[in-house]
Amino acid sequence: MDFSDDGYAPIREAIRAICAGFPDAYWAHADSTHTFPQEFYDAMARGGWIGIAIPAEYGGGGAGICAASVVLEEVAASGACMNGASAVHLSIFGMQPVVRYGSDDLKRRYLPAVASGDLHVAFGVTEPDAGTDTTAITTRAVRDGDGYRVTGRKVWTSKALESERVLLLTRTTPAEQCARRTDGLTLLLARLTDPAVDIRPIPKVGRNAVASCEVSYDGLYVDEADRVGEEGRGFSYLLDGLNAERVLIAAEALGTGRAALRRAVAYASHRVVFGRPIGANQGISFPLAEAHARLAAAELAVRQAAWRIDQRLPSGEQANTAKFLAADAAFAAADAAVQTHGGFGYASEYHVERYWREARLLRIAPVPQEMVLNYLAEHVLGLPRSY
Repeated sequence: MDFSDDGYAPIREAIRAICAGFPDAYWAHADSTHTFPQEFYDAMARGGWIGIAIPAEYGGGGAGICAASVVLEEVAASGACMNGASAVHLSIFGMQPVVRYGSDDLKRRYLPAVASGDLHVAFGVTEPDAGTDTTAITTRAVRDGDGYRVTGRKVWTSKALESERVLLLTRTTPAEQCARRTDGLTLLLARLTDPAVDIRPIPKVGRNAVASCEVSYDGLYVDEADRVGEEGRGFSYLLDGLNAERVLIAAEALGTGRAALRRAVAYASHRVVFGRPIGANQGISFPLAEAHARLAAAELAVRQAAWRIDQRLPSGEQANTAKFLAADAAFAAADAAVQTHGGFGYASEYHVERYWREARLLRIAPVPQEMVLNYLAEHVLGLPRSY
């Protein structure tokens, strides 16, 4: 790999130019008022960035995970952090199961609208009683004529309030009737704007510009034409995209950490106590220097993982490692930024408390650090399965 120029400088410059119009005050207001950043989303759509990973034949940019990760990193690094990244994350990558496994008709009907930014799409997988055990979901899709009737409940469905459609994982065959628990799961591109759907935001500590919702489905009808791929193979379709999502989340973590570090360094350089800038004290400078080193190491892991995915190489170890390192590095940087600001770090005015709240999320979602370690222990080190 050539580290003299990653080849994505024009993308970085373009995203920075867009984000310059949305300063920290914009994101603080969106977060505090629980307002979706529609103006930012529209600006990204006008620039063609929403569809960067959608094939060109459907109106997208046809780029890979390397390019998409750079876009999301720069969005987060601008100070938008996870409020900004989550506003566009699902549109940029969430439709990949449709891209890879959807029928030609399904692609034609939905991908151009997603690429242009006209169609918001959410992702409905997690359930309150299943958590990370995806095969334990109970949301059922029962055959009804030329379609399905869906009944069940999902949680943590981001952007459900703004989205017209949801990629919804359902169980079409009861688990006890399947040879494997991963069988019998089907992915549907269902309507959210339907009387059979009830959407309720979940109160949470941060990233409040993008709501995370509990969504109930009470007999929602989904036409068979809106099924993604074959019935019963939805779990494999999800697995196919997990590595790429981990890399994109890692890139967002990287950007969030850099936003926090930038503000901390600026404050430490100008805040004078006892006659000199506080950044002259090693108790302040060393944690910030260490945060920089950890972010730099995480960046290498992110770049390697993204490159391997684009080259169609095995990438489970690299993607999970990148997510683990970047999430921890981002939170460490944000925590150091709060500590650097002292009491003011707890004040909304300086924004680092918002970075801290959003960086903490990355150690939990979309997969907790412990599950990443489970994967590495079992599939890389060859240790016995622990769950």
